[in-house]
Amino acid sequence: MIKLLKNLKVYKWSVLAVLVLVFAQSMSDLYLPTLMADIIDKGVVVGDTGYIWKIGAVMLGITALGATAAIAASYYSSKAAMGLGRDIRRKVFNQVERFSLQEFDQVGTASLITRTTNDITQVQQVVIMMLRMVVSAPIMFIGGLIMAVSKDAKLSLVIVAAMPVLVVSILLILWKGVPLFGQVQKRLDRLNLVLRENLTGIRVIRAFNREKEEKVRLTQANADLTDVSIKVNKIMAFLMPTMMLVMNLTVVGVIWFGGIRINNGGMQIGDLMAFIQYVMQIMFALVMASVMFVMIPRAAVSAKRINEVLEMTPTMVDEGTASADREPGTLVFDHVTFSYPGAEAPVLSDISFKARPGEITAVIGGTGAGKSTLVNLIPRFYDVTSGSIQVNGVDSRDVPQEELRSKIGFVPQKALLFTGSIADNIRFGKQDASLEEIEHAARVAQAIDFIERMPERYDSVIEQGGSNVSGGQKQRLSIARALVRKPDLYVFDDSFSALDFKTDATLRKALKEETRQATVLIVAQRVSTVMDADQIIVLEEGRVAGIGTHDELYATNDVYQEIVKSQLSEEEIA
Repeated sequence: MIKLLKNLKVYKWSVLAVLVLVFAQSMSDLYLPTLMADIIDKGVVVGDTGYIWKIGAVMLGITALGATAAIAASYYSSKAAMGLGRDIRRKVFNQVERFSLQEFDQVGTASLITRTTNDITQVQQVVIMMLRMVVSAPIMFIGGLIMAVSKDAKLSLVIVAAMPVLVVSILLILWKGVPLFGQVQKRLDRLNLVLRENLTGIRVIRAFNREKEEKVRLTQANADLTDVSIKVNKIMAFLMPTMMLVMNLTVVGVIWFGGIRINNGGMQIGDLMAFIQYVMQIMFALVMASVMFVMIPRAAVSAKRINEVLEMTPTMVDEGTASADREPGTLVFDHVTFSYPGAEAPVLSDISFKARPGEITAVIGGTGAGKSTLVNLIPRFYDVTSGSIQVNGVDSRDVPQEELRSKIGFVPQKALLFTGSIADNIRFGKQDASLEEIEHAARVAQAIDFIERMPERYDSVIEQGGSNVSGGQKQRLSIARALVRKPDLYVFDDSFSALDFKTDATLRKALKEETRQATVLIVAQRVSTVMDADQIIVLEEGRVAGIGTHDELYATNDVYQEIVKSQLSEEEIA
């Protein structure tokens, strides 16, 4: 919490204003019982109506000042807390933007969403409370004690007797409740994870009639969160009744012994009324403190989770300063080996090849051969375990990530579109692309036909995740997004799988004309997609099983022969 609260320095004037205003409010609250005692003892008892009106007017004025201070304090505390939340949320987002895919795998997307929303909200709420209570509770407690003692020191012994009972009760409840706050946040993470998987995977769930099973899974995650939340609230529910019981018993004790003191002439009625008010203020200060004791541990758990993200050191350090322009359009894998964190064996082992400008290099292999892993290393989504990858003649680790990725037109295996127009999605590859450039990229990507049929053409809206276009249309728009950038290196990760053979062939022909000055790397499952490549790399269990043209590999490479024969007939092969 202390680490996060350091961010409040930016709002120091708002915080100072809150402290001053809360102090003024507390002082007005402390002064009112004394005025009430004066009205009773010097006005009501002697029948002095003028004095009652006079002191009553003063009380109304002080009450108005206190109310104004309270409203202003609420405004400034909210302003500081909301600003703090905004700043922390921005820091978390900027930190997450620096993460490699390894950190995303480690923390989990659902957990990152919870930490950026619910956890930061918990911190915001406790900051608002703290700004108000940190000043108010001590002033009300100490000031109430001083004023109570000044009214009657002997009667104050009733308060002293009640204090240990109250403090012990609060500590016992917190001791049982605080450890459960961490469980609440973890189970909230789990609920978000299950809910996110259900929403993003709704088509698969429905296709396999798994709605009932997923409802059970969500119900279980929801029940787990509900159980631990109820357990926490049951424990915390004892807090307020316990405090009210102690408070009311204390007031009963004050009235009992105060009545005896009044009967003996040692105390006036007004002073007893004021004393009761001060007892209530003292107890209320302890109630506020106990509420803080409940909220701070939960917020501390959330703060710890936020700090875990902020303090996480990305495995990939972006310290490159070189320019990737020595050999434009070249890609070199030099004895590259890569292992996922915690994996027993490398996914890729000793991969070496060179791709040249104007050539198409294809990567083919069975499922699990490491094809997608290979292309994910090129834009540094992961760092190689050993060896090096050179883009434009420079080691990718020596180049700033922004510059490295600006040289690459990447089309992922799973086509992802964003909410917005078709033009916005294509322009995602190049922010200042003109309409002519967008149309050209769409034409090469074979997307022009279906775009022209849409009512608003390039202004047609793409819904979240591209749910209103087909898989093939999404792939073609993703390809257009990469083409409009005109990079030195094109990477297509199985990006033609949703296209029919005719569109696939037409697209590859158009690509060859468009990418004469660039290197093209294609990962594919279909032999027909890679047959015309200048260089085919055959992967088997993370190793290079052969490199060459289609004819060379078919004549000499057993692995490639097996792939070809499994997909093509003898007539097609001939």
